Amino acid sequence: MMERLQKYLARAGIASRRRAEEMIEQGFVQVNGSTVTEMGVKIEPGQDHVTVNGQEVRLREEPVYFLFNKPRRVMTTLHDPEQRAKISDYLQGIKTRVYPVGRLDYLTEGLLILTNDGELAYRLTHPKYKVKKTYRTKVAGVVEERFLQRLQKGVRLEDGFTAPAGAKKIETGQDYTVLEITIHEGRNRQVRRMCEAIGHPVISLKRTKFGPLVLDGLPGGHYRALQPPEILALKKACQLD
Repeated sequence: MMERLQKYLARAGIASRRRAEEMIEQGFVQVNGSTVTEMGVKIEPGQDHVTVNGQEVRLREEPVYFLFNKPRRVMTTLHDPEQRAKISDYLQGIKTRVYPVGRLDYLTEGLLILTNDGELAYRLTHPKYKVKKTYRTKVAGVVEERFLQRLQKGVRLEDGFTAPAGAKKIETGQDYTVLEITIHEGRNRQVRRMCEAIGHPVISLKRTKFGPLVLDGLPGGHYRALQPPEILALKKACQLD
C-alpha cells in the first residue's frame, strides 16, 4: 500500500510528521537514490529504498513488553564470553529481539523488564524520572535504627551521596536482618554498596517491584507479557504519553 513519505518517516520514528516535512523540504531525504524536496510524494514500504542523510530508514518493530523473574547466578546479558548462564537462555519463546531495562548483577534475582521500546527503557532508568525500584535484602548482623536512618537519609559512597531511600525492617534474626529498600537511582550495585557502607553486607538480594510492577508470584526463570493496563502504568510512571 502506498504511503506518504512524511508519514512513513514518522512511523519509522525518525521525527514527528511536521519535522519530517521540514526534512524533506530541506533536502535531507532520498528515495531510491534521488533527493526528494516536494510534499505529496508517496512510497511503497518494503519496496522503495528511503534514506535520511544517507542512512537507511526502516520501520520499527511493534513494541513488546515482558516481565521476567531473573534467577540468581544468571547474567543480565544476551551474550556472555565466559559461557555463564544468561537471561537469553530463558527467552527462547520470545521471537522479537528484546533488551533488559537496566541490570541486576549476577547474584541478584528478581524483577526485570524486557522490551524493544527504547524510549521507555531510557526513561525508566534515568534518575530524572525517579521511577522507584524496591528490593528485599537479607544482610549480615542486626541493623540498628541509627543505621536504618542512614539509609533513609542517604549514604556516602565512593561516587557521592545516595538520594534518600525508603528503608524498613521486615525481619530480624539472631545474626541477620531482612530489609526492604526502595531507591530511584540506578547506580551500579547500589543496594549492595549502601548496605556495605553501613557495615551490613548483603547475603541475598531480590528486586520485588519496578515502578507499578510487582513479581506477583511469577516463578524464577519465567516471564510473561505485560498487560495493556500495566504498560500504560509504566509509561505514566516515567511521564511518557
